[in-house]
Amino acid sequence: MSGGPNLLNMLGDSPVEPTCSRAGCNQAASDRIEWRNPKIHTEDRVKVWLACVEHSEFLAEFLRARSFPVKVISQMNGGSND
Repeated sequence: MSGGPNLLNMLGDSPVEPTCSRAGCNQAASDRIEWRNPKIHTEDRVKVWLACVEHSEFLAEFLRARSFPVKVISQMNGGSND
């Protein structure tokens, strides 16, 4: 087998570290932002964005400005901020 990429080598052996959901950011995620659009999602449907320290508040405020229910869960200390 020569010339083509080996799929197993491409996947790697180590887990992928979660990264920030902000466009263009590739920093490690420190927070989990849970949200939903109540106009189209039932209460049991929750969307998740991941955020680095720098973008966590920006992403949460972006969602709150649209009146979406938002819950920020810090992955670093297991805490929660609504």
